[in-house]
Amino acid sequence: MIPLLKRLARVQGIQTITPAVIRRVRGRCQTLQLRVSTPIRGGFKMMARKGSMAQEVFVVTELELEQLRSVVEQHQS
Repeated sequence: MIPLLKRLARVQGIQTITPAVIRRVRGRCQTLQLRVSTPIRGGFKMMARKGSMAQEVFVVTELELEQLRSVVEQHQS
């Protein structure tokens, strides 16, 4: 996951990326999935999932919701 977050941190318009709480979840994801969850002041909260673990990731950015989603999709592939 760290390489993905480092790549996202280099994107123009993203100021900071802060990984937060890690939790165990019921479902399973074979691959790393990062999705935009909710807006926060100055950016967005995202959820990263892999296997039975999920982690909150806070992104401070100037990008709009759809712009951030497309950047995440480009960097996940």
